[in-house]
Amino acid sequence: MTLSAKNIFAEKDPGRSQNLGLLKKLAPFVMPYRLLMAFSLVLIILLTGLELAIPYVTKIAIDRYIVPETGVSQNSTPDSTPDKSTAADSAKTRFLACRLSDPEIAAIVSRRPDLFKINGNTALITYENLSRLPRQTAAQLRKDDLTGVSRAAAGLLVLVLAAFCLNFINVFIMEYAGQQIMHDIRLRLFSHIQRLSVQFFTRNPVGRLVTRVTNDTQNMHEMFTSVLIFVVKDIFMLMGITIILFSIDWQLSFVVYTIFPLVFLAAYRFSRSARQAFRTLRVKVAEINSRFSETIGGMQVIQLFRQEKTNYRRFRQTNQEHFDAGMQQITVFALFMPLIEMLSSVALAIVIFYGGKSIIAGRISLGTLVVFISYIRMFFRPIRDIAEKYNITLNALSSAERMLLLLEDTDMLPEPDDGRRARMPEKLTSIAFDHVSLSYVDGETVIDDISFSITSGETIAIVGPTGAGKTSLVNLMVRFYDPDNGIITFNGINIQNLAAADLRSKIAIVTQDPYIFSGTIRCNVFPDTTEFAESTIVQILKTACCDTFIDKLPNGLDTEMTESGASLSSGERQLLSIARALAHDPEVIIFDEATSYVDSETENSIQKALTNLMKNRTSLVIAHRLSTARGADRIMVLRGGKIIETGTHEQLLRQNGFYFRLNALQG
Repeated sequence: MTLSAKNIFAEKDPGRSQNLGLLKKLAPFVMPYRLLMAFSLVLIILLTGLELAIPYVTKIAIDRYIVPETGVSQNSTPDSTPDKSTAADSAKTRFLACRLSDPEIAAIVSRRPDLFKINGNTALITYENLSRLPRQTAAQLRKDDLTGVSRAAAGLLVLVLAAFCLNFINVFIMEYAGQQIMHDIRLRLFSHIQRLSVQFFTRNPVGRLVTRVTNDTQNMHEMFTSVLIFVVKDIFMLMGITIILFSIDWQLSFVVYTIFPLVFLAAYRFSRSARQAFRTLRVKVAEINSRFSETIGGMQVIQLFRQEKTNYRRFRQTNQEHFDAGMQQITVFALFMPLIEMLSSVALAIVIFYGGKSIIAGRISLGTLVVFISYIRMFFRPIRDIAEKYNITLNALSSAERMLLLLEDTDMLPEPDDGRRARMPEKLTSIAFDHVSLSYVDGETVIDDISFSITSGETIAIVGPTGAGKTSLVNLMVRFYDPDNGIITFNGINIQNLAAADLRSKIAIVTQDPYIFSGTIRCNVFPDTTEFAESTIVQILKTACCDTFIDKLPNGLDTEMTESGASLSSGERQLLSIARALAHDPEVIIFDEATSYVDSETENSIQKALTNLMKNRTSLVIAHRLSTARGADRIMVLRGGKIIETGTHEQLLRQNGFYFRLNALQG
């Protein structure tokens, strides 16, 4: 059956996943680091308090020291409060109150008594008259204000340094926790993928799975490190600013806050428009990776059949769809951010207009107006941050949807529960297929009601035309698939009641084109080198006829292999596969014979190594050439998923049936 490109690269629809639901599913990955998160949250609360304090310190410096709101300054005493008439005058005229107990101030007052009003132990001078004094004298009168400004500046510096230190610690903790979470997610994905059935990998391109483990996982990193905790900070910041502004002047706050419904409406519309764009982006990234991976893997075929232009057109279409989704996301974001900036400017204009009128009317101080401007600027910064973090979150949640779909995929062969799990026999005495049928696709049977048995030490050859079902029998025996009907037994035990790992520990397969992993030859043949003595390794390589070509390699057994063992010939890869099977020391050998790919000398080496491998073991040989099947104890002829003939080579020839015709065709 041929699948279209659309079917190959299509992904499951995650449906209308809710953000909260996705975050709940991600919670198990965060829980091991909840103490770090809680500590980071405490730091965030402290940071928020420090940042909120900075503008308020500025207000204090302005209203108390730089431009005092009333005639009572910090260098006045409780008994120096002006009388009612003076207080009434001070509503129109600002006074500087100076203590006469200070000898230097008393001397200045005695020299210019016409500029001062005496009120008990306090001398009051208007700021208009203060400007008529020499600069040095005026500075002397305001020396306590200068000291207060210095203290305010020092306080601001302390707040900034404290915020810097807390922010450094917080970023370090969050990055550490985020990296650990990503580490755990990757391991979980990798472990889950290894447990999925072979059928799953026939439906999912390599590029898609690579995207899930790499790109999609990395997309969630920033969400864990800068979103979960810092969004809380932004929310606290907005709440804190609101409380402070309304406590300072509720009338001005109410006027300014009339614009904020527009801000939240814009944020709501932005969130709805951006979500689908990000979901599409994640799908298209996976499709691009899948297409590119397929192109690299099939480059020889593409170039041989001159399909470069056709393949380019397909990739260009996928890339264009990715571009369109990216532009949709950028367009939404490009509209939202300038809109927020515009609303921020409108809010500042309202503050300056209404606050300026209030200062002229004498209702608020200059410090109040300055602190309002500072807090309004701070108010829109969290909104922008939340928008950007929502941008990050949408991207991350779009990746999380796909990642969770993979983790929730249950396409794996069921392991027997404790109630029906059987113990793997120490020694295999028989393997039996009892009325077994298999279909990869509904309605297309590839194995049809097959029954046969193999006894310990017997060699069975399976022959038949392409598509007869030979490889499917192997897939069933090693339990890559479960049969639709019938059962397969080892020593009379249904293999579905055996743990897959125990079952496969008894079996080794030598395939037509063995897969060689990147790494050294030693790691490919002996994955756990600690189990093998050097003398045993040498003997296995000699028995598998690998020693001759390995000795010619630059680093011998420790020579690094390229991807899929491309630096080795087909015959050398098969010899390594035989050595790998010998190191596994199985009881059952399955050999998918493909010696037609090699020269006569290499074929002789493979046959010798295979003979050594099959000695005293139960063997199943898929024979593409009947010359390989002649030495088998029994030959089964498959056609259309059924066993149509069984017997030795001579017996089948005497039957003058399908095997006889195959033998005649191969000459």
